[in-house]
Amino acid sequence: MPLPGAEYERELKAILSGDPQAVSQAAKRCGAEGARAIEATLVRPFLVARAAGSLGCDLIAMSGDFSFPIEVKSSIGDTLRFSGSAHLKEQLATLRRECERAGVLPLHAFRRKGLGPKGGDPWRLFTLPGARFTGRMGLVYHRVPKLDTTAKGNLVMRWDDGIPLHRLLAYLDAMRAPMAATPSPPELASPASAVGAPAAR
Repeated sequence: MPLPGAEYERELKAILSGDPQAVSQAAKRCGAEGARAIEATLVRPFLVARAAGSLGCDLIAMSGDFSFPIEVKSSIGDTLRFSGSAHLKEQLATLRRECERAGVLPLHAFRRKGLGPKGGDPWRLFTLPGARFTGRMGLVYHRVPKLDTTAKGNLVMRWDDGIPLHRLLAYLDAMRAPMAATPSPPELASPASAVGAPAAR
């Protein structure tokens, strides 16, 4: 019997990995622009591995300069509240600290259930508040919405506040797309091409 949420981990892993069937199904949920962003993973896929360990993430997605530990959550409702336990708070603080040290961006993926095949992109992405990143990862960090905090200091994900998966993929793909090739310098004349040329006086 599959574990709760395991099917959505597999779904996200397949989309990011560029699995044709998963990409096709995900693209059909989005408009033309969203479909193009999802389908970009067919050309520039992520290497995605299941995560194991104590940091509290389910997947690790890597492509070029980018690496993302991802925790996957799902709900039929639009709000997910994190436990206020001291253990979870310490785990999240450790995740943020270790990701900052390594220069990788932690993501929380919220998969909304029950939207139907024409309900649009069911995935929303968030990251942890209070982290500091520089360079291109800093640009991504500022683009991704942060988890909200309740009056009691507990983290909460509100699906409507997250960035849709296809929008984040479009942004990342623009950063990963190869730049235009630099023209090759003119070839230097080889010694052989100089045979028969007039000798310098």
